[in-house]
Amino acid sequence: MSEFLMLGWNVAIPEVDIGDDIFVVQDDSGTLRRVQVKTSTSKIRKDGFSAQFSVPLKNLRNISNVLVHYIFLVRHNHNWSKPLVIRQDYLLDYFENSHVGAESNGNIIFYFAFKNESVICSGNGFSKYLNNFIDFPQIDH
Repeated sequence: MSEFLMLGWNVAIPEVDIGDDIFVVQDDSGTLRRVQVKTSTSKIRKDGFSAQFSVPLKNLRNISNVLVHYIFLVRHNHNWSKPLVIRQDYLLDYFENSHVGAESNGNIIFYFAFKNESVICSGNGFSKYLNNFIDFPQIDH
């Protein structure tokens, strides 16, 4: 939430939890972004670390007018990793067309491997999503 506030966006926590963790709003234009935050603890690897995340398939496929932005954060060496910020439709496309992730009990399991500034999931590069706040441009008040 603090990252969005630093960018000048207003942030709210929904009173009823139906899948969105936070709403991010550009006050002057009324632009709304929905955000789902997923966290994991790292597993140390010889050349970096990895983390596993679970996303309900029904939520991922529930595309509406306001897309969800998934933020994947990893707790590594007592610190948070740089966030992976990826829009719902892109993540769904990776799953359905590039075979990223694995379906299990109604969820998609994403296994991300981090090495320096590189992020890989199911053989696909996700590095471009590190700190990818392109849909949340800086707002000057």
